[in-house]
Amino acid sequence: MRPGIMPLIYLGMNLEEFRDSLAGDRPGEELSLPLEALWCDAKGEWAKAHESAQQDEGPAGAWVHAYLHRKEGDLSNAAYWYQRAGKPPAGMSLDQEWAEIVSLLLSESQ
Repeated sequence: MRPGIMPLIYLGMNLEEFRDSLAGDRPGEELSLPLEALWCDAKGEWAKAHESAQQDEGPAGAWVHAYLHRKEGDLSNAAYWYQRAGKPPAGMSLDQEWAEIVSLLLSESQ
């Protein structure tokens, strides 16, 4: 989460509510950078998603970064980021991985 920003909206948010938020024009200010990246990715804004993921140097940012490079088709770069995240390369569909990451990050934010 960005310094100084209190988690007002996504506290207690679940995957379905996160998906519902995609009807908006932009992600909420209260989203962590990895969640913001996944929000942008779902809106088809890969470059913005990548930029947000790059700003988070922790494991969550690395995992989202890995997912984004996997989606891009850059599997060697994705493998590097999975390693940095401490995760094995995903073998599931991209949609399944996206949902898994969102769900886990939302549950960790509570």
